[in-house]
Amino acid sequence: MLSTFIKQHKLPEKFRQTAKDYYQPLAERIFSQFTKSSNAYFVGINGCQGSGKSTLTDFIAEYLTKAHQLNVVVMSLDDFYFTGEKRQQLAHDIHPLLATRGVPGTHDMNMLEGVLKKLKTKSTGFSIPRFNKATDEPFPEEQWQAVEYPIDIILLEGWCWGVKPQTDEQLKAPVNELELKHDANGDWRNYVNKQLKLNYQPLYEQMDFWLALQAPSFDCVYKWRLEQEQKLKDKNIGLANSKIMKSAGILNFTQYFQRLSVQACNTISQSADAIFYLDYARNITNLPIVKDV
Repeated sequence: MLSTFIKQHKLPEKFRQTAKDYYQPLAERIFSQFTKSSNAYFVGINGCQGSGKSTLTDFIAEYLTKAHQLNVVVMSLDDFYFTGEKRQQLAHDIHPLLATRGVPGTHDMNMLEGVLKKLKTKSTGFSIPRFNKATDEPFPEEQWQAVEYPIDIILLEGWCWGVKPQTDEQLKAPVNELELKHDANGDWRNYVNKQLKLNYQPLYEQMDFWLALQAPSFDCVYKWRLEQEQKLKDKNIGLANSKIMKSAGILNFTQYFQRLSVQACNTISQSADAIFYLDYARNITNLPIVKDV
């Protein structure tokens, strides 16, 4: 299974040892917790852009499916982004920065809440949305992820998933050039923070287990995001009306994420059941801190 996974995901050979030392034990821990309940089991995964959340969740899903014959679904908060039209409306009504996907307030949280409810009751016959970052729009509904069997374990990952809202004091000063130039009075960041508090944080309680992939600093996010965008470009060669970003656009884009990415690094350890600390090359630098759950 591991060799096939490495080949399919075009991963370096060193991934084999990472999977054996960290990912497989984590998957077994999740399985152990799942067996203690008759309900669907929800795992929340936090990590900044490019930290490896998708590879980790795909491995855990593959492992649990093959090793324990479970029905596992992988979900990304990214797949619940609003359409470009909806974000343009938010930009017009609330703040121009909301035209850009990413921050709390640019996801359809009503849809996410509805999907979580269906998964919790092990419903079937519905679909989970998918978002196409190459076009900056949701995929057509016929390409969404169909749920045909009751799901045992749900892996939900997102860069701001699990992040706590900031205090009024934290929101006062701009954290980068983007905020200084385009949000000097704080309307955008206060709106984002309010959305996080009202529409995201209440759903955190549905997660049974929390994992964090913690970057060494925000400095590495730009480099990791560049790598992500290159992979996206390689997958969509010749795409008409492409929204794939160049390096200058990515540098600007990461500034939208900076405030809450740093907030995650400073606070996620208070709520995570396990943390993988990463170095600048995305290697796990020490054993995960695991709490009793």
